[in-house]
Amino acid sequence: MPVVRVALDLPLHRLFDYLAESATSADIGQRIRVPFGRRERIGVIVSVLEHSPLSPEQLRSAGEILRDLPPLSPDFFKLCEFASTYYQAPLGEVILQALPGGVKRIDPPARRTVRRRATSGERVVPELTAGQAAAVAAIDVAQGFSAHLLFGVTGSGKTEVYLRLIEQVLAAGRQVLLLVPEINLTPQLESRVRARFPDCEVVALHSELAEAARERHWRAAFAGEAGIVLGTRLAVFTPMPRLGLIVVDEEHDASFKQQDGMRYSARDVAVVRAHQANVPIVLGSATPSLESWANALGGRYRRVDLPERANPEACLPTIHLLDTRKMVLEEGIGAPVVAAIEERLARGEQSLVFLNRRGYAPVLACPACGWVSGCKRCAANMVLHLADRRLRCHHCGFEARIPQACPTCGNQDIHPFGRGTQRLEAWLRERFPAARVLRVDRDSVKSRKQWEIVLERIHGGDADLLVGTQMLAKGHDFPKLTLVGVLGADAALFAADWRAPERLFAQLMQVAGRAGRAELRGEVLIQTQYPDHPLYAALVAQDYPGFATTLLREREQAGFPPYSYQAILRAEAPLMADAMAFLANASALSKMAECPDIMVYDPIPMKMARLANLERAQLLVESASRPALQAFLPRWREAIERVKAPARLRWHIEVDPLEC
Repeated sequence: MPVVRVALDLPLHRLFDYLAESATSADIGQRIRVPFGRRERIGVIVSVLEHSPLSPEQLRSAGEILRDLPPLSPDFFKLCEFASTYYQAPLGEVILQALPGGVKRIDPPARRTVRRRATSGERVVPELTAGQAAAVAAIDVAQGFSAHLLFGVTGSGKTEVYLRLIEQVLAAGRQVLLLVPEINLTPQLESRVRARFPDCEVVALHSELAEAARERHWRAAFAGEAGIVLGTRLAVFTPMPRLGLIVVDEEHDASFKQQDGMRYSARDVAVVRAHQANVPIVLGSATPSLESWANALGGRYRRVDLPERANPEACLPTIHLLDTRKMVLEEGIGAPVVAAIEERLARGEQSLVFLNRRGYAPVLACPACGWVSGCKRCAANMVLHLADRRLRCHHCGFEARIPQACPTCGNQDIHPFGRGTQRLEAWLRERFPAARVLRVDRDSVKSRKQWEIVLERIHGGDADLLVGTQMLAKGHDFPKLTLVGVLGADAALFAADWRAPERLFAQLMQVAGRAGRAELRGEVLIQTQYPDHPLYAALVAQDYPGFATTLLREREQAGFPPYSYQAILRAEAPLMADAMAFLANASALSKMAECPDIMVYDPIPMKMARLANLERAQLLVESASRPALQAFLPRWREAIERVKAPARLRWHIEVDPLEC
């Protein structure tokens, strides 16, 4: 009797053999019902064998082979096998994670077809600028695999370049995968794509979709019915039989890195997928990641520049540094920012005050005994959310009521320290009573519908003064916004994370790029105690290439990525001693592998050492050779899997970590 080898969504680096009387080689890639333990699961057939290494008595009989869909293609398996090998994740987890929930359910709901949305308004195709035309001409979508880094200043019209390339690919009868980092960027881009291609089926794939909608969209892409797939990181695995182009917008964004389950970089997987499928890929950003910049310098990517804004009447905003050592701040805002806001209000223009810290205040504290509102479950403070009358941990979600007195000494005079967007919003409403103040953060905008309403208010001129976090820092085009005031940026200058300067520069460049995108001139005011810092000097000059060159030189001297390759073994347990002991054993196992090109560091507690009642520690592994690291990790992982660990200890390996 034929034997099917099945991938299941389990944290085991194993495939499972089952007897399947009706299976043939044509069923490879089909889903199948199989018994596992006391329940049934949906798996995917990865091969059909004549015989199994196991005896027939050890094999169980599989259930129904589900043939309502075509089998998953060899290209899909090839991509999943790469991700499984490179990121040290079980193949079954990779394959099943890439499928929507509806096709993995034992009793799937009734399905309906995708309804094409009606598009409103005329199809407007703007004339290309000279820079955009040169960029489109430089990217040949018909020549097979090529990787392009589209380096365009904010407002340079990178999206229009994407749309022109997409038009060429659709005309050739191929499909396009367009990846964006955030769900909140999807509605605006989706409406623009639909308006440009009214005769093409466009589907969105992201985590906020209902299960039934996600399955419908996935099926349309898999069947080749959808010409354009617009999605966030998980969409990189979507099977597309006629794939002709991949675009990764804002490729520098950390949101492309999955931080749980299989910890992969969607940007890097997209490059591998483009190479395997022999199609071009375009990575776009005003502040590319240093890895991509280094690839462009080394010739692996071709750099295409858009040095000017697309609107001929718009120019890059002027950036000024405000030395807070020489001014009095009121609720964290200096007089020059207040005066600039007043000017914009008088002219009927919009302003944005950027503070990347939500809530009312970062901490509630007692001045008498020093008590602070720490989280009971994490090594973090609970943030004061005054509007909800709650203390909330932004790491684990734990909430508590605001105490009426200090829990330690009984002092009733407890105070909020620091400020968040809620506190800033309250002060700005009081300071500018006639202004329409709109706060935009993850507390005020929790769903796609709320985000669409917020965007409509901003574009409709129903907001004079915006208070926002990084949600407003990227991808948005607000023609009436002419002023950006940045508060609290200095905290990232001296962070322990060696990637912090790169992230801060990108964040500030992105938020500065919201100003002056139309004919109205933009201005950016950054409050800082360190106006002479080289990062701010590069920011004022808007010199990303110079800043990137400096950072790459420093990283090369220090032996940091992209000049070395890293993986981290992380462990979490109720007791820190258990996590550290496990990592110490793993470190000893690494020495048995006899890999001279591998450096294994000592285990240490993580920066956030306690999260959700679990103690966390990590072990860094580094090599100057990517092949050497990739050869070492599977052998090391197999040795670790044989170690008996405490029952509640969990561990994982993360390759190319963003946080060390």
